[in-house]
Amino acid sequence: MPKITLENINKKWGTYYGVDGLNLEIADNAFVTLLGPSGCGKTTTLRMIAGLETPTTGRITIGDTVVFDSEMGINVQASKRHVGFLFQNYALWPNMTVYQNIVFGLKNVKEEMEVYEWELVRLADYIRILGKPEKVVSLINDAKDKDGNIKMDSAILKITDFFEVSYPTAKKVFKLGLGKEGADLAGIASSEIAKANERMTAIKARYEAKGVKLDEKFRILDAEGKPVVKERKLSPEEIDLKLRASARTLKIGQFMDRYPAELSGGQQQRVAIARTLAPGPRVLFMDEPLSNLDAKLRLEMRSELKRLHMETGATFVYVTHDQLEAMTLATKVCLMDNGVLQQYDPPLEIYHRPNNLFTADFIGNPAVNLIEAKGKQNKKGQFEFEILGGHKAVFTPREEGFDLVAKRAELAANSRPITADKSNKDGPFPYKIPLIQQPVDVVDNPVIEDDDFVLGVRSEYIAINEGGKLQAEVYSAMPTGKETTIRLEVGNFLLTGDVFGAIDYPIGTKVDIGFTGHHVMLFDRKSQKLLTLGSLEIK
Repeated sequence: MPKITLENINKKWGTYYGVDGLNLEIADNAFVTLLGPSGCGKTTTLRMIAGLETPTTGRITIGDTVVFDSEMGINVQASKRHVGFLFQNYALWPNMTVYQNIVFGLKNVKEEMEVYEWELVRLADYIRILGKPEKVVSLINDAKDKDGNIKMDSAILKITDFFEVSYPTAKKVFKLGLGKEGADLAGIASSEIAKANERMTAIKARYEAKGVKLDEKFRILDAEGKPVVKERKLSPEEIDLKLRASARTLKIGQFMDRYPAELSGGQQQRVAIARTLAPGPRVLFMDEPLSNLDAKLRLEMRSELKRLHMETGATFVYVTHDQLEAMTLATKVCLMDNGVLQQYDPPLEIYHRPNNLFTADFIGNPAVNLIEAKGKQNKKGQFEFEILGGHKAVFTPREEGFDLVAKRAELAANSRPITADKSNKDGPFPYKIPLIQQPVDVVDNPVIEDDDFVLGVRSEYIAINEGGKLQAEVYSAMPTGKETTIRLEVGNFLLTGDVFGAIDYPIGTKVDIGFTGHHVMLFDRKSQKLLTLGSLEIK
């Protein structure tokens, strides 16, 4: 499967930028989720890679092929990019069976392909199946109903799936009657194999007489011994083989004669994926394909998609606004906001080391605790802060010899340049500090100084214990069985913590809390960028 590269991609309408200066590299066999709030540019990005939307400027490469280049005037149409697209609404034809829905797209495929002698392929499969007559009988017996009657369609499907052959070939084997009581398995198999071999010899002789050679896969070779390639449509045998392969992968072989209205939401989803996979796309694009399913089914389908990614070895690019979906599915998450790439990293890296306040706030459930802090770095490299309405705290960076001035200079040097003509300007993220009582005199644009910071603490790093140095009161508790999410009142501030286990806390309970671990995030309040990680201790 190919690597996908986006270089300085812009998509704008007038002065409104849907995607602004996007640079992205999607590795071979990656599962990348495009994540972000509504209108952030994720679907537009997906559509531009697929060829359904034309970028304003930039360059897109799929594998070794440049499919779009604004300067060179290249724009390869979507049908020639060899990608599959799975839409949110599945787009199944209601008047067609599952079989017809999947086959419909395959019949329209026309591209350069190797040329096979398909009768030889069928005969070789026929001989291979008949080499194991006992297994054929076992598969047929597995298709009997409770009264001992053989269900023909089920038996043929079992032969198709086990031997990975076309339905017509499996049907031909079934009609030999190997499953009948007292059938001469060895005799029938031997006789049919002899007939098939005789037919194969005759076909090969015909090609030899014309001076045409075939290889072991029964591909027609040219004078140099290379497979002949020509633009053509798929043969009926190829169509059925591709259909059966995708049906096996998605476990929908038994639904071939049903109509979409006769299927559940999860089954319809599998059919839509099978139809997309059947032509063998190099890349599979999915635009919020699980949003129409209920919560339980979404969980099941996430598991199916991860399994499918491993089995197919394809490159998946998946759009979602659901951060849990992005985190559980992706090998890398591409987080966007206002058309700008915020972070592109593995899920746990984004969770534990977000680039900025927007990323920290958007990723994680419950949301990260953001605590405004004021203070300076001392000679030991620690930060002495005042937080939560006057409490003294010390933040110790994980990095040995962390230098605030040098870090700020590095972040400034690597800052993204401002897009001058962009009407949807990139302003600071309006993060919220949870308060019990909102102050009356709120300052809209407070003066932010160099000693202003923001601390980010994930809920699992707030410890409730007797040794904690910060006193709090339980504002609310939400037990789920395996864990309890607690909102804690500290003065006028609210913090959220997680306690693992079946524990509940009555509202109003007084508790002592502290901060554990070395994953507390320190953000520069001016630039809103992450400075470092470390530990936080109340004094």
